Amino acid sequence: MRLSRYFMPILKENPKEAEIVSHRLMLRTGMVRQQSQGIYSWLPLGKRVLDKVNAIIREEQNRAGAIELLMPTLQSAELWQESGRYEAYGKEMLRIKDRQERPMLYGPTNEEMVTDIFRSYIKSYKNLPLNLYHIQLKFRDEIRPRFGTMRSREFLMKDAYSFDLNKEDAVHSYNKMFAAYLRTFDRLGLRAIPMRADTGPIGGNHSHEFIILAETGESEVFSHRDFVNFDIPGEDTNFDDVAGMQAIFDKWTSVYAATSEMHDAAAFDAIPDSDRLSARGIEVGHIFYFGTKYSEPMGAKVQGPDGKEHLVHMGSYGIGPTRLVPAIIEASHDENGIIWPESVAPFDVVVINMKPGDEACDRLSENLYATLGNAGKDVLYDDTDDRAGTKFATADLIGVPVQIIVGPRSAAVGEVEVKVRRTGAREVMTLEAALNRITG
Repeated sequence: MRLSRYFMPILKENPKEAEIVSHRLMLRTGMVRQQSQGIYSWLPLGKRVLDKVNAIIREEQNRAGAIELLMPTLQSAELWQESGRYEAYGKEMLRIKDRQERPMLYGPTNEEMVTDIFRSYIKSYKNLPLNLYHIQLKFRDEIRPRFGTMRSREFLMKDAYSFDLNKEDAVHSYNKMFAAYLRTFDRLGLRAIPMRADTGPIGGNHSHEFIILAETGESEVFSHRDFVNFDIPGEDTNFDDVAGMQAIFDKWTSVYAATSEMHDAAAFDAIPDSDRLSARGIEVGHIFYFGTKYSEPMGAKVQGPDGKEHLVHMGSYGIGPTRLVPAIIEASHDENGIIWPESVAPFDVVVINMKPGDEACDRLSENLYATLGNAGKDVLYDDTDDRAGTKFATADLIGVPVQIIVGPRSAAVGEVEVKVRRTGAREVMTLEAALNRITG
């Protein structure tokens, strides 16, 4: 992508309305624009990051055996009345009527709709287990949306829903998602701690929030320091191994960790002082097992191996991609801007032509742009006429992992300067060596 033709509206000044680092940087880099209170447009740079976050989420959901579908944003109130949640959910639900005066709602979550889909087609235990997920917009009318897309009214959610014959099988489904979440957040460059949590309006009696520690976190969390050293499940993890999944869950719940709502002060105080960790945290995922909470009122049953009908046991599993993006920024930035993990960076490399119009600079820059693109790299080519300081500041601000700087003197002898954004390390090398480093 040539920067001279790209839509990336950089702001020179820090926006006054931005209270935290991620909100400030997302506005300054032109990743998002606020359209109304708690509602944002994702501009091209932000959309690239969001798409890469979604791709990792999809890969890990698929790896764990979940199957993607797509459900609508608008839902009939009848399903929610059937489950008993329509009146109970509260003012966060946006209730509307269509032109026939039928009650509708902008879905804050999809337990009812996916249960309706399940009961319409699945009649036998032979079709279980089943886990259906989608990545779709949700709306919750937050009384105080803040911190940009960290806590907005309209947001993107990956929500998965598992269906099993009994509690034992449902716990295995829960454990599979637990392990998949650990892998997902690790691939996003985050160390997430699973913490016992309140189930809230979703319901149920078994729930964990996945929390990353950050000074700007919404709530206080308490945990044992051992979590920092726990191993993440590998790419070769067998999600069908019941004992293996239980072992992962047991390991990651073997020491104390809880949100403020579930905090047990006595248990926390029993931990040695050097191992106690009390901090602010950002929720990036939430998983629930709630048994027959929805299948019972909505009649979601299957015929079991005994020939009798059984209510299915369900769980739901949420990740907020539009919350994850600012969470990653909160965890990875410096005074100059964002430092993206390579897995979700909007571009893999930025080629900075220091003197457009100079024959050697243009030739070398174009060669890099074409060769890296052909090698499958996402390349941003700064071919603008901006001053050197502006080019460097923009590259640092948007956080592309690698910068290749092409100046007249070095270009004349076939050399470039390579800068690593995370460390600031710079090295002059030949064009061939630079290409080998980045594509190798």
